[in-house]
Amino acid sequence: MSERVERSSIGSLPEDCDPRLKQIHAYWESIRPSPDLLPGRQHFDPVDVPRLLSWIWLANVERDPLRFRYRLTGTEHVMAMNGDYTGRLVGEKNPDFLTTPQGTHYVAAVEQGIVGYFSGKPTVYTNLNHSWFERVLLPLARDGKTVDMLLGMTIYHRITSWFW
Repeated sequence: MSERVERSSIGSLPEDCDPRLKQIHAYWESIRPSPDLLPGRQHFDPVDVPRLLSWIWLANVERDPLRFRYRLTGTEHVMAMNGDYTGRLVGEKNPDFLTTPQGTHYVAAVEQGIVGYFSGKPTVYTNLNHSWFERVLLPLARDGKTVDMLLGMTIYHRITSWFW
């Protein structure tokens, strides 16, 4: 197995990312009202993606100051984080979250309305059964332009070998 390294991209997903991330991204693209508008929460119907729900989370965008509050967290996310973070701030244990490599994706999703991908070792979560994770951020905008929510999916990969 090749070594896992931290990587990220803004605007697209890597070809070799987890297939579930590709599925939610394709669904997000399919619910866009038009190519120049972002989908909003009103377009997202969980019934359309039942097999993906346990990895999905939603976060409300708060402004002045910019921050993100979990609105919903899927069961896999809850298990990996050793608790339900619904209602809590994303990155609440790190006051500098928005300036971290992961945090910059949240900012880009809001300010530019673009997709963010990140893969790396968990830095906050305490479930030691996970050696790395992949995450996609998909911006949602009720009016098609102003991002007011993020649709996220995080896939936590378990340790399968002592050697990478």
